[in-house]
Amino acid sequence: MDYLLVSKYIFASLFILTGVLHFAYPKVYMKIMPEYLPVHKALVLLSGVAEIVCGLLLFFSGTQTLGAYASIALLIAVFPANIEMTRKYYVKKKKGFWLTVLRLPLQFVLIWWAFQFVK
Repeated sequence: MDYLLVSKYIFASLFILTGVLHFAYPKVYMKIMPEYLPVHKALVLLSGVAEIVCGLLLFFSGTQTLGAYASIALLIAVFPANIEMTRKYYVKKKKGFWLTVLRLPLQFVLIWWAFQFVK
């Protein structure tokens, strides 16, 4: 069994699923958008499209490296939203604050995971 291939399909599928969720539940993603960014809904939908495209690119060997680098760029680009989510949970003293804190280093794990698919 090729574990890297299975890992790639899992990663790509998660990206596609998350991208679809941007369209199914845009308000969830809009809540964590940094205030300084304009047109929150458009950016949420655009990032959903980007996640779906990244996932699809990873499925094919000819576009796998492009998909990996695009996934890494996207993970870096959305990191401020993860920081903003943590900040908002802290300010509002919401349950789950520590989960948002733990989510921050997960972004680096995801970047490392995507880098595994660079040929």
